[in-house]
Amino acid sequence: MISSDVWGMVSQAFKSERRRGLPQGCFLHHIQEYIYKKLESIVLTKQNLWRSTPPAIFPISLGFMGLALAWRNASDVLPIPQEIGDLMLGVSTAFFLFFAVSFVAKIIARPAVVLEDLKVSPARAGVAAFPMAIMLLAAALLPLGVQVPLVWWTGVGVYYIATGLVAWSILKGPPEARMFSPFQYLAFVGPIVGPIAGIPLGYVTASFWLAMAAMIPYIAITLGYGYKLMKVLPPVPLRPSLVIVLAPTSLFALAFGALEIEWAFVLFYWMSVAFAVVMLFFAMWLTKGGFTPIWGSFTFPVATFINLNIYAIGKGMGVVATTGMIAGLLIGTPLIFYVIWMASKLWIKGELAKKTGAAVA
Repeated sequence: MISSDVWGMVSQAFKSERRRGLPQGCFLHHIQEYIYKKLESIVLTKQNLWRSTPPAIFPISLGFMGLALAWRNASDVLPIPQEIGDLMLGVSTAFFLFFAVSFVAKIIARPAVVLEDLKVSPARAGVAAFPMAIMLLAAALLPLGVQVPLVWWTGVGVYYIATGLVAWSILKGPPEARMFSPFQYLAFVGPIVGPIAGIPLGYVTASFWLAMAAMIPYIAITLGYGYKLMKVLPPVPLRPSLVIVLAPTSLFALAFGALEIEWAFVLFYWMSVAFAVVMLFFAMWLTKGGFTPIWGSFTFPVATFINLNIYAIGKGMGVVATTGMIAGLLIGTPLIFYVIWMASKLWIKGELAKKTGAAVA
């Protein structure tokens, strides 16, 4: 059973998120409350699940919050209510907070468990995605302005701790663990999430250097894994991980656009478009094996690409950006919700941790 202290942490997280939600009395507020209560009910009835909280849930949390931001940002260029994005942000934030508190409780219960979680590539990516989601949470909270700088700096600091642990586990692991893989984008290129909230917060110089710190591993992983792909293709279950490259590429475009480095924005924007077109063309090949938790690899890259195209409309990219935004919303929204639904079902059954090799506290 979960301890009273841990349950108190979880309960407080849900209560604080409710206070941050939509205005009371509106229709969307009632929907939001219903979803929160359902999640709380799961916590109450499945209390032992926190001990095996899988890091693989955090890339999905990233994608969920990214999609919510996309819908909120899309309301600036499309005739859709902003409340849709606000509702999704409220629910996606609660989704992340629930698993974040559970994961922290798991580590507190047995600190060595995080080292066991780092033994496989998808879990290493998940551990790195946890602080990336904290940085993205700061972007979601920008309109509220409640302790946003603290949230942002927490995400940055925890990310580099996670990166150090990932690097240590790779060096201590077998030689095959040191080979290039798409999961390493999350483990080493994650600081590129920082400028999304960092620049609006006024941390322009810090955001620039976060982008530069991410650029070196981005180039190394892209070239190294690209060379590996020319020799051998990933097995069917790992094919969805190829889509991960779209996330950092799109994020570099967003960062350079916000930093007003126009030539770099244009370069990474068209690279993102090229990657997206190729991946759409090979969609059947990428999904051939059916759903697995690795499908979480689709969520954040697709959400980031949508946000990039919304931003690119304001940069004069015209019909290409508009098409990318609309196609991204139409394809990405049901895809990401499907992944969230399937992963949540697996978690409730206790199977998500087993399928992703998550350690137990």
